[in-house]
Amino acid sequence: MSSRRNSIEGKLPFTSATRHFAALTGDAAARLAMVSGEIALILDADGRIVDVSADPREFPEAGSWVGREWLDTVTIESRPKVMEMLAGMRKGVTQHRRQVNLLSGEGDIPVRFVTVSLGAGGQGCIAIGRDMRDEAALQQRLLQAQQSLERDYIRLRQIEARYRLLFEQSVEPVLIVDADGFRIREANQAAHRAFHSRPGSLQGGKLTALFANAAREHIIAFLGSAMVSHGLQPLDAALAHDGEKVQISASGFRERGGQFILVRLSSPVGAARPDAGVTVRVIEAMPDAFVLTDAAMIIREANAAFVELVAAASAEQLRGQPLGDYVGRPGIDLDLIEGQLTKHDSARNVVTVVGASDGFEGEPVELSAVRTGSDQICYGFVIRPIGRRLRDLPTTSDSPRSVEQLTELVGRMSLRDIVRESTDLIERLCIEAALEYTSNNRASAAEILGLSRQSLYSKLHRYGLGNMADAED
Repeated sequence: MSSRRNSIEGKLPFTSATRHFAALTGDAAARLAMVSGEIALILDADGRIVDVSADPREFPEAGSWVGREWLDTVTIESRPKVMEMLAGMRKGVTQHRRQVNLLSGEGDIPVRFVTVSLGAGGQGCIAIGRDMRDEAALQQRLLQAQQSLERDYIRLRQIEARYRLLFEQSVEPVLIVDADGFRIREANQAAHRAFHSRPGSLQGGKLTALFANAAREHIIAFLGSAMVSHGLQPLDAALAHDGEKVQISASGFRERGGQFILVRLSSPVGAARPDAGVTVRVIEAMPDAFVLTDAAMIIREANAAFVELVAAASAEQLRGQPLGDYVGRPGIDLDLIEGQLTKHDSARNVVTVVGASDGFEGEPVELSAVRTGSDQICYGFVIRPIGRRLRDLPTTSDSPRSVEQLTELVGRMSLRDIVRESTDLIERLCIEAALEYTSNNRASAAEILGLSRQSLYSKLHRYGLGNMADAED
């Protein structure tokens, strides 16, 4: 009954299998083990390696394992698996394949072992292993490919997040339109504001329905041309809700086999905001001088206060002239101001001069400036005279009393005048120190300073440090 059941399961009867395997020679048994795997270990009851059968090219250190315990030939994390297989050997149980890592000078070798007991009572076993290095390399390549895909996915998500941020924060109305039916796929916040629509209400609607009836046929032809050509001139069209004129720019692109159009709206060239005239009148009436220049510091516009400040005949006379001909010391001030504008986009309360020349130092002024625009850069300057403010300062403050006050003169005076002021400052400080050292004995102070008493009295009177009439020898 038992033999019949084994035959039904597709296996040889145990008695027949035992008889045939018993007839195998030792060499044939070794070849059978090698066919079953790339390495075979013969172990005794204590788990010690009695013999090894392996290709020395694949396992160059296998020959040195004879006489060693199997546990000593594997990595630390593989030892619990080996101990489990040895425990099964002692019970006469055939273990399923377990992957362990064999120690090697060229790196750990992953091998999948199965153990077959050599007899009842734990007389030993044979461990047949299959080299898993090729599979491990394949798994490693698969893991690297998966990690690369994950990095690409994260990078795409980041790009999409940046695109979404730029798309939504753009002040220019932008719409993505399906090229087949001109239906809106996406629209940013500026587009919803331009069409006076609730956020998200434009998606799915037709672009042409947002414009006046008279402009729709022209828009359809314009969008069709955008799919086949580049460099189209923008099209002017009127909006449907208020009739306001806008300028349409379009460019076609493909995505996932579909055709789409990127539509941008802007104000027509030369169109001015309703309050532009008020702004111009306010700037013209400002008591402080105002001047507008291009990126090369060439004057484009100037108000009446600036015309009067530089003693010009009219604003027309100033247009097209370099600002450096009127403001700042030549080759110094405007270069510094431009560098600050490039770095910070603004400059506040910069002290400079107006009308400086070789023979005239110019009138001191205070300047604030701003840099605007990205494609077309321009500079705006507000200038106010401060000469009267400086003249109204008390006389005692004309001469600096400290190094801090001396450094504040940079930008207000030339280097030659600052050096003269610094000489006076040092002279005054030395006289004060000498008087303090001699307990206000002016004769002794003159002696240690190497001055005559008359020279010291003159300098005391000059700096307001004492009355010459009260001096005592």
